[in-house]
Parts: sequence; structure tokens; C-alpha cells
Amino acid sequence: MHDTLPPLAARAAAQARALVRRLPLQPPSFAAARLLDRLLWPRLDAAQREALRGPVLELELLEPGVRVRLRLGERGFEAAAGCATPALRIRARSRALWQLLRGEEDADRLFFDRALVMEGDTEFGLLVKNTLDALGPLLGRH
Repeated sequence: MHDTLPPLAARAAAQARALVRRLPLQPPSFAAARLLDRLLWPRLDAAQREALRGPVLELELLEPGVRVRLRLGERGFEAAAGCATPALRIRARSRALWQLLRGEEDADRLFFDRALVMEGDTEFGLLVKNTLDALGPLLGRH
């Protein structure tokens, strides 16, 4: 993305990203938890809920620099903004995440194209990926 922007626009985008990254995690994490409670929680069976419960996941959208920290609790998703170190970090380009949520792209392909990067607990990362693969697209194609 930066390669196509003029130098001044690229510099402004980098400064905006740096500012967004310094903002508190709580508001976007809370909003993401409520969204996942609507999109994902009802689709998880009891075994999936139990397997995913506990560890903290951080998701970062690269272009805007927005980060959220979440964990699955007994009654749904929770903001986990106060946690020091997430078990799993996922960094993704916004377009790649959108394509994944709509079922337009496969997580493996996005991973190999470096549009999606996972760091941390490999076992938990595979559990998240396999669960999402089994559920299919979370958003309809419009």
C-alpha cells in the first residue's frame, strides 16, 4: 500500500497509524467483542466454546493501526485490553481480513502471501484457524 502513495501521503498515513496505535485498546476491543457475540458466538458449539475459552488474542489491522484484545469467556467474547501479553497475535491487512470473513480467501493463502501473520501460541492459532474454517464465512457476500 505504501508503495503507491506519494511521499507526503505515506508520511501522513504513518503518522496517523502511530497515533491510532497509542489510543486505548478498551473501546475497540469492547466493540469487537460485541460484534463477535453476534457473528461468531451463536455458531460455536459447546466443545468449540470450551476449547477456545481463556487465552487472549490480539488482532491488529495494519493500515489503520487498530488493535483489539479479546478472550472467550463463559457467556461470550470479552474485551481483554488490560492483559499484558496475548497468547496469540494476528496482524492482517484490512482487505485480507474482510476477504477471510466473507469466505473469499482462504486463511492459508493469506498466511503464505503474508497478508495475515500469526505469532505466539501455535496450538491456539491452529485451533482458531481450524474452528473458523469449519464454520465457514462469518459475513455474507454483498
